[in-house]
Amino acid sequence: MGTETAKSRCKLGREEILRKAYDLGFEYERTNRGCAQCVLGAIQDLFGLPDSVFKAASALSGGMCTMGEGPCGALSGAMLAIGYYYGRERENFPLNEKARHAGQIGRVLWRTFEDEYGSIFCKGVQTKILGRSFNLLDPNDRKAFDDAGGHTDKCTSVVGNTARWLAEIMLDNPPEKGFDAR
Repeated sequence: MGTETAKSRCKLGREEILRKAYDLGFEYERTNRGCAQCVLGAIQDLFGLPDSVFKAASALSGGMCTMGEGPCGALSGAMLAIGYYYGRERENFPLNEKARHAGQIGRVLWRTFEDEYGSIFCKGVQTKILGRSFNLLDPNDRKAFDDAGGHTDKCTSVVGNTARWLAEIMLDNPPEKGFDAR
């Protein structure tokens, strides 16, 4: 599956963009792992996103640092993108309206995610899609996670769905920065 550039994305229809967002997120999680970066990779390929934002998500996967205790990395990565596209710049730090706007956009995704998975937390999502949560730092539990489809069709679909939902939000609410922000 090749990457899509922001310029060629302009030639795609809405449904094709949403399908590609899902497919890219799914495939990146299947092959590369790192749910937060996999969502961002899909969005980066379709809409343009600086590599620094992608890099900043390195420790967010697996419920923060693969601990499973924090928010799902797919959602965390998507929130980073929302902050990038809709948030305030440092020069506007004293002004709260941009931060509030990013929060409003983020809540749309949060609610969609929570409605689908019953939780925003990694362990809660794992329980919903796999029937139980796993300690991803334990080699035996990690193997059980993989054997249960964690990186075959379970977390891969969470990443795909999150990338799709984020793409939909971005198409419905074009950010001021535009999409070709690289």
